[in-house]
Amino acid sequence: MAKQALGSAHQLNALIAILAQTVDERVDGNPEKSYTARLLKSGEIRCAKKIAEEGAEVALAIAAEGRRDVAAETADLLFHLLVGLRAKGVPLDMVAEALAERRGVSGIAEKAARQTKA
Repeated sequence: MAKQALGSAHQLNALIAILAQTVDERVDGNPEKSYTARLLKSGEIRCAKKIAEEGAEVALAIAAEGRRDVAAETADLLFHLLVGLRAKGVPLDMVAEALAERRGVSGIAEKAARQTKA
């Protein structure tokens, strides 16, 4: 049975832009009223731990859950990634540049190039 294609990212792009704006707006928010503000105020390490936790939940959902669960866990991961990027001061354009640099490069070749830099 063929799996469904990833399809267009138009809706996801629009929602990530809105979510990124919301994260930016909550930087100075009240941590008692905003989970985003609480995460940002807790610092980079806490944000990193949440990303790891959510990433594990996505992996487990892919291995053993249905598509809706995978989508929901992925939404959580994307949110926490945005918060972590904001906590670290990494703009989305920098991430886009990193992706653009890899465009047309084999994943195997890209990984090998990173290992030679280490």
